[in-house]
This record gives sequence, structure tokens and C-alpha cells, in this order.
Amino acid sequence: MVWDNQYPHLQQARANLSVLVSPLRLNAELPVTASLSLQNWLTTRHQLQDENTTLHQHNLQLQARLQKYMMLQAENQHLRELLGSSTELPSERMLIAQLSSIDLDPHQQQVIINKGTRDGAFVGQPVLDAAAVMGQIKRTTPFSATVLLITDANHALPVQIVRNGLRTIAVGTGRIDALELPYLPDHTDIQVGDQLVTSGLGGTFPAGYPVATVTQIDQRPNQMFAYIKAEPLAYLDRSREVLLVWEDKTMLAQHTP
Repeated sequence: MVWDNQYPHLQQARANLSVLVSPLRLNAELPVTASLSLQNWLTTRHQLQDENTTLHQHNLQLQARLQKYMMLQAENQHLRELLGSSTELPSERMLIAQLSSIDLDPHQQQVIINKGTRDGAFVGQPVLDAAAVMGQIKRTTPFSATVLLITDANHALPVQIVRNGLRTIAVGTGRIDALELPYLPDHTDIQVGDQLVTSGLGGTFPAGYPVATVTQIDQRPNQMFAYIKAEPLAYLDRSREVLLVWEDKTMLAQHTP
């Protein structure tokens, strides 16, 4: 030991012995190294799983908030359109109502709104959305009202073709996307794309409210009347808010032919 400490002659021999002993040392340390590596891998994997779960939950929360935001944005836009259209109506009073129940089938096309006689709603009152005529109130209670849509098979609405002023009746088909004009002769001056508005006849709807667009005309040589179909302009299957209108009777009389 004194010789090795004083003279560096054995350093090479010690280095050679270190190379020979190194595999033995590595084998001896392998279980400990493997155990530490496995522990670190399991810890990292567990942390990644926890982080992934947390991020997934956070993502779901953000998606839910985004959906709510998009719905509120759509409702806000719809209310703006609804209020924007109401400024063009010659009425003394308007009231926004919300749909609380829907019953759309071939035999009954009705919706229930959250306004009733307590709010001044009455049977026969016109109901609109932001785009066009939706229907009219059929029944009322103090806190709600049933609206018969213009597409109901039992509904008939006096209309007028904007292009030429021709008046006729639009009746419901039981389908949410279709009206029929069954009382126009085969030679009638009507075209696909013609706009239909309320004519004011009957006293329920004042003249000039948008109703539908003509989409199909079938000439029937052996029939007195043509088959004419129109698509409602109101968002009957999407609107959540509607507009109840109380018309100025004097103005209504002036608009009725």
C-alpha cells in the first residue's frame, strides 16, 4: 500500500483490473438500476395518466361551455332578428314568447308557448317568428297558449302572390315543410319562386306578412285545379321564440281589401 501510494507503477495494473471488474459491478448494480428505472417509468406513466384524465375532463368542461356559449349566441342573434322584424309591424303591442312544448305529427302540428290570457293572449291571435307567419293561437290558459301552425292539415290561410296580387288560400299538409294552394285553376299566372304574403282577408292576419315561397307547380290536364306546393318561410321546426302581435284595428281595416 505504501509502495502504491508513493509510486504510480501500479496505476496501469489497477486500471486493467477495473476494466475486468466493471461487468461484475454492473451486474451487481443491475437489479437496483432496473428497479429504479421501473419505478421512474411507473411514476411517469401514472403522472401522464392523471394529467391526461385531468386534461380530458377540462376539455369536456370547455366543450360544454362552448356549446352553451354558441347556444346563447344563437338565441341572442335570433332575438335580434325577432325584434328587428317586429319594428316593421304596424302594431300597437308585441310580446315575445318561448316554446315550452312541441307536437309535430301528420295529424297535429301545434306548439305550446309560455304566454296566456294573463299576458293578454287570445284565441285567433297571429303568431310570428323572425322570418314569417307561424300560425295562430287555438286555445288559451292563464299561463300558456296552444298555437296551430300554418302547416297543420286543419289550417287555412288567405294569401296573396306578391308578383301579381292574385289571392288564394294556402292550406296545411301535415308536413312541417309544405303548404298547398289547392284552389288555383290550371291556367293561373303563378311561377316557381313566387312569394306569398297574407292577403288580409278573414280578419285574422293583416295584409303583407310573409308566408311561403312557391316550390312546385304540376299542371293536370284532366283536373280543374293545378297542384301547387309552397315552402313556409317561418322556421317552424327551429324557432324557440315567437312574437305575439296585437294589431291596431283601424290599421287592420285599412289593410284589408
